[in-house]
Amino acid sequence: QVQLVESGGGLVQAGGSLRLSCAASGRTFTSYPMGWFSQAPGKEREFVAAISWSGENTYYADSVKGRFTISRDNAKNTVYLQMNSLKPEDTAVYYCAAKEAGSRWYVERREGGMDYWGKGTLVTVSS
Repeated sequence: QVQLVESGGGLVQAGGSLRLSCAASGRTFTSYPMGWFSQAPGKEREFVAAISWSGENTYYADSVKGRFTISRDNAKNTVYLQMNSLKPEDTAVYYCAAKEAGSRWYVERREGGMDYWGKGTLVTVSS
């Protein structure tokens, strides 16, 4: 069993930055592909970014390419999402998710492909 706890959300002005963190429990975190998803008010949850367990492969939604960076520190059991040049349309609850298995290059972009979820952290971007 894996527990995921997100932090780092808050209120920021457009053009600003935030760094989200996702702390994971469980000894096998280092073998889990991880991802970030977002859910804006009144909308369905959608994919934001993913990273392989090795950290060597990443994948981003087109809407955040060049602005967001996903990374992980397996020694700290933590995944990060650095969010720069934030826009009001980035306002959402951001969820961290983990998949139980995958090759060192595997990234999971599908919401249904994830096995564990955090409770989310709210990011609000004001114009």
